[in-house]
Formats: sequence, structure tokens, C-alpha cells
Amino acid sequence: MTDDVLVVHGGTPLHGQIRARGAKNLVPKAMVAALLGDTPSRLHDVPAIRDVEIVRGLLGLHGVRVTDGAEPCELVLDPTNIECASSDEINVHAGSSRIPILLCGPLLHRVGHAFIPDLGGCNIGGRPIDFHLGALREFGALVEKRAGGMDITSPNGLHGCKLSLPYPSVGATEQILLTAVMAEGVTELRNAAVEPEIIDLICVLQKMGAIIRVRTDRVIEIEGVRRLRGYSHRPIPDRIEVASWASAALATRGDVMIRGARQVDMMTFLNTFTSVGGAFEVDDRPGADGGIRFWHPGGELRAVVLETDVHPGFMTDWQQPMVVALTQAHGISIMHETVYERRLGYTDALNQMGATIQTYRECLGGTPCRFGRRNFRHSAVIAGPSKLYAADLVIPDLRAGFSHLIAAMAAAGTSRVYGVDLIKRGYEDFEAKMAALGARVERG
Repeated sequence: MTDDVLVVHGGTPLHGQIRARGAKNLVPKAMVAALLGDTPSRLHDVPAIRDVEIVRGLLGLHGVRVTDGAEPCELVLDPTNIECASSDEINVHAGSSRIPILLCGPLLHRVGHAFIPDLGGCNIGGRPIDFHLGALREFGALVEKRAGGMDITSPNGLHGCKLSLPYPSVGATEQILLTAVMAEGVTELRNAAVEPEIIDLICVLQKMGAIIRVRTDRVIEIEGVRRLRGYSHRPIPDRIEVASWASAALATRGDVMIRGARQVDMMTFLNTFTSVGGAFEVDDRPGADGGIRFWHPGGELRAVVLETDVHPGFMTDWQQPMVVALTQAHGISIMHETVYERRLGYTDALNQMGATIQTYRECLGGTPCRFGRRNFRHSAVIAGPSKLYAADLVIPDLRAGFSHLIAAMAAAGTSRVYGVDLIKRGYEDFEAKMAALGARVERG
């Protein structure tokens, strides 16, 4: 841990501009989709994050040639020589990522076999793979448990089916899309996730020749096709990164321009940002020239009542950075987390820094959710404003980790934040961006 620490000298408002690239929650999935094509794909605006490195390695193990394109941040993915990979190699390259399970459908279509290692990921609540395995079985896959993971085969091919998710899981929806596009017949998915990243993945698959209809009431219909081609795609910008830096501007009383950010992806967040007392301005120029400026206009921030939800609700990955900003709001704010049951553990560190946050098992401030009356502290009450003071912090997971950095930048004094390399999973070049915005940081 001693080599994985960032020293943050807090108390300086963030000022300046940074660039948001393609969404972490889309780019690795688009890379997986390239397995389905019989010609090379091109993916633009790819962020330099750990999840991209992991998928690049996994694709390489399966014979996909991944090279840098002619323009910056472009990848070319050539699946011409796709093949099976050994389970030991997959385990080594997968690390703690949950991405490997999404390779199953494409690999079954292309080589008839897939292996899933025991999955990791951030410990923020149950993210069972039951949805994934159940769906694969419905398509006709055979799943067998063995040491270190699961073998999946399709002895009779994959066939379309009718599926209904008990919860609109993003990962399960991605799995079904990536499997259904080349399954024989029609697949109907009810209670699907419809996040912007899901719609963007559908756009990728449609460019490849897939036939996908997004109907009303979270119903997606996929008509299987015999072959898919490669694609050329520029992903939507990372709306989680945008919200994280916007919350940092609010918490530090700063002014940050985020190039590449788009209003259409951020509408729910922008409503909350305004309700809290923040100000924003949209630059509608296309692509990297445009963006959104976020700033603290002075005066008092206002307490709010928030509830996370699936799209188009307030995104669960927005709540941790926003809670840091809410420690500076006047009054009592409530955050009700309904997506992951163990996502509020990071508030202990904020209390250590001087915040006043209490967590509860009850569903506060909103409608009862599936975690109510169970032993999960999934509601938080934030009393503010609170003066934050520097502390030694240990990062527990990706999004909480960036929130710890925001708190350290807003706090008086010098904090030491341990485990910061975990943040590289989802935030490109975050140390350089902090420095570009005037934060005083250095490796410990």
C-alpha cells in the first residue's frame, strides 16, 4: 500500500477544464461486441483505464488482434483468428473484473465454448451472475461448474427465447443483447435496463447488422441474424466521470469545464445540481469542442432528498460524489440507495473527516425499495454544512474512492489516500486532471 498512496493538500477550489472520453460502462462492452463481427471494428475515444486494458488482454487471449488506430484513443479490433483460450490465462488476465461473463454469448456463437472465472468487482452489494447463467441456459447453453469457474458450451446452438428480468440489471441486459443478436429466431426481453450505455451498445450492434427493437415499458426485441460485420463507433461520453468532477467543483467551491460532456446524458443529474444550488452552462458545439461548465455560484448550498434508481432516475454511481457535496449544504439531506445494498460504507470515512452522516436500514425519503426491512444500511441522512478536515483514507471501491479524493480536495489540511490505483479502473489520468484543475497532489 505504501507505493499506492496519493497525498492531497486540500482547501483549494478547482478551476480549469478537462476532457471526458468514452463511457467506462460502454467501451469495454463494445470491445466485447467486436467478437461477433467477421470483419475488423474501430472504436474511437477510448479512455486509458484499467477495464479497457483487461478486455484488451482477454480479447488477445481469444485470438482477437487489438491494435492502436491512426488517430489518438482509437482501437482496431480484428476477430479474424478467434480461438478458445485456456482457463488459467483467463483467470490471470481477468483479475477482479466482472467483464469476462459478457464474452460468453459471443464466444459460444464463434467457437462454441466459453469459460467464466470466479468473478470479482467492487464489494458494494450483491451482483449475482444468476441472471446471466439463467439467460444463457434459456438460449440453450449448457453450464457446468468446475474448479475456478464455469464451462459453458452450446451443443445444439443458441435459440431465441422469451426472458423477463426480476430487476432491470444492466449487466444481464448486456448479456442478453450480446447473445441474442446471432441466436436463431426472436428473443423478447422484458424489464430490460435502458440506460444510455445500453442504448449505445444497441447502436453498436445495429451498425454490425443486428435487428433490435426497443419497445415501450422496458421491452427489447432482438431478431437473430446469421452474420455480423465490424463497426466504427464513437461512444457516448462517460456521464459518471462528468458528474464526479461536477460534484468536486461544487464541494470545493470551484469552476470546472468538462469538454465532451453532453446535456442529454446528464439531464437528471443537472436537475439535482441546480436544486442543490450549483450552476451550469452548456456549450452545444459538437464533440470534444463542446461540453458543460459546472461551478459553485457562491452563497449557501441547499439540502435535498434524493433516491437512486435505474435510468432515467438518479444514477447510483452519482450518489457518492454528490453526498460529499451535500456535506456542505445547509440543512438535512437524505440519500436513499435502491440499486446496491452496501454502497454507503464510504460515509464512515467522511464522518472521520468531520461530516455528520447517519445511515439507516429504513427506506427514507422515498418509496419503499427491495432492501427495506432487511439488514442493509441503505439510507443516509446528511446534516450540513460541515467543515471537513484532512485524514488518512483507504479506498474501498472505485466510486467511493473518487469521492474520498473529492473530500480530501475539499478538506482543510493534507490527507493521505491509500489504494488510489483502484481509481484507474474507471477514471482516465485522474491525477493529471486533478493537477490541471489546480489541486495540489503528489504521490506519497
